Amino acid sequence: MKYLISIYIWCVGIFVFTAMLIIGLILSILFPLEKYDPWFKKMMRFFFKVIRVKVIVEGDTRFEKDTPYLFMANHISLFDLPLVVGFIPIAFRGVASEHQFKWILYGWFMRRYGTIPIDRNSIHGSISAVNKAAKLLLEGKSVLILPEGGRAEDGQLQQFKKLPFHLARKAAVDIVPIGLSGLFSLKRKNGWLVQPQPIKIKFGEKISAHQVKSLSKEQLLMLTRERIQDLVEWV
Repeated sequence: MKYLISIYIWCVGIFVFTAMLIIGLILSILFPLEKYDPWFKKMMRFFFKVIRVKVIVEGDTRFEKDTPYLFMANHISLFDLPLVVGFIPIAFRGVASEHQFKWILYGWFMRRYGTIPIDRNSIHGSISAVNKAAKLLLEGKSVLILPEGGRAEDGQLQQFKKLPFHLARKAAVDIVPIGLSGLFSLKRKNGWLVQPQPIKIKFGEKISAHQVKSLSKEQLLMLTRERIQDLVEWV
């Protein structure tokens, strides 16, 4: 039965997600991100209903639309990005691995959505991406970055990269730690089985801009990692 359920989810999920990307591309041509983002978020939330996955949201989701935030979350599954796009309540830009931009439709939409490509094999490319993200934050736009730099193979929190915290200190905005739970059990990195079950996105206490400026890069990394680890309840 679990194989039939997985096949259903892949077939229906890919069809629905593709349709949403096409609609998103059209909306991105007609309107700026801040205008069409609420509609795209509704589509992402609908996507999880279609694949029969219940999403639990916890924590303080009150964010000022005109205030920039640096969102940071753990990275477990290919469902992470639809989840954060659908349930972070304000518009934001992201930073994602460069190879994803080569994917048909998905890569095109990511560019239209304002996502910044990062070449993790190049120090120059990584620094350039971080500088672009800092520029967005200084312009008043929120940014999401996944500081592990890649998906965990065992569902556990990995070591964090240092560059995101160089970005944080450069922009000096509030950091919002986010814990994602249940996505490893939903779908493992190297497996194809999808097993519908509740997943959770939990927003933690903000690390204030004042704290960001007062802590060293290493101290900020450790504090953020501890906050995210405390928010993750199960794999």
